[in-house]
Amino acid sequence: MGKKLYVGNLGYSVTSATLEQLFAEFGAVVSAQVIQDRDTGRSKGFGFVEMQAEDAAQRAISAMNEKEHDGRPLTVNEAKPRENSGGGGGGGRRY
Repeated sequence: MGKKLYVGNLGYSVTSATLEQLFAEFGAVVSAQVIQDRDTGRSKGFGFVEMQAEDAAQRAISAMNEKEHDGRPLTVNEAKPRENSGGGGGGGRRY
């Protein structure tokens, strides 16, 4: 299985294709996705890259973390599993 990386502090002009190209030099990229605002479609300034190999992911973290891209220092680290907050619920009625 691949290794998923979090990439933060992206410029708003960065697309998923650009993100994939940035990381392809370190190894095979399984997927690259810039997260976009649901309402406006504008980038939220972060994304995720899944690398096929663990060693490629480690090389990418070492080379790309704090590297400047579009005038901004990138934050690159291992993505943490998404926490399930249990969602909704709440507010029972009092009688």
